[in-house]
Amino acid sequence: MSAAIDINSDLGEGFGQWTMGDDLAMLDIVTSANVACGFHAGDPSTMRRLCEAAAARSVTIGAHVSYPDLAGFGRRFIDIDSGELRDAVSYQLSALAGFAAAAGTYVCYVKPHGALYNTIVHHDAQAQAVIDGVACIAELPIVGLAGSAVLRLAAAAGLRPVTEAFVDRAYNADGTLVPRAQPGAVLHDVDEITKRTVRMVANGVVTAIDGQDVPIAAESICVHGDTPGAVAIAGAVRAALQDAGVDVRPFMP
Repeated sequence: MSAAIDINSDLGEGFGQWTMGDDLAMLDIVTSANVACGFHAGDPSTMRRLCEAAAARSVTIGAHVSYPDLAGFGRRFIDIDSGELRDAVSYQLSALAGFAAAAGTYVCYVKPHGALYNTIVHHDAQAQAVIDGVACIAELPIVGLAGSAVLRLAAAAGLRPVTEAFVDRAYNADGTLVPRAQPGAVLHDVDEITKRTVRMVANGVVTAIDGQDVPIAAESICVHGDTPGAVAIAGAVRAALQDAGVDVRPFMP
């Protein structure tokens, strides 16, 4: 097998004295880190520590940008003005870029978070605002769901679209994610997760929540850092992929 895949995780999602997940343990497993930029989680000191820790492990850094929704952890839709969303994205990316530079590294890509990620699968105006917010700072790749508006608009703007799949989330038959509020949306069984991940990467297919097999495209797969047992899941996923002959490496050199 000659397949290759990047493993990413959403990290730095604590705030002040409140922590979420084991970021350092995840950094020992993943190849890319989506670092929260302060609008759904994260704070300046956390951002700096994550950049330093990622740089020490040669883990690629991405900006995990969000709606301005700290109270809702970025998981609520906001009917936000396009210019305001553009500027929020630019602000978050610029802040993380500064901390990455201080750590002797740089931001390599942008991945929207939570409700923003799911909204710009189909919402052209907000998708364009995200693209505009990135493009005015740097020509960075955009990570998103295959077939989404944001990846289409990224390509049109000359930015690299990077398709992503989720190892610990259920899929609808149309290739979108099952909303977290629905039963079965988040997967926890490690054996089930590893088997479906190898199938996604090796065969380009995933079984949807209704039992249908649907095609799936991904240059990167995500293990959520806030899922219970995330470290064990990430470790098992990486081991299973490598046992199957998949080359686990960042999608960015």
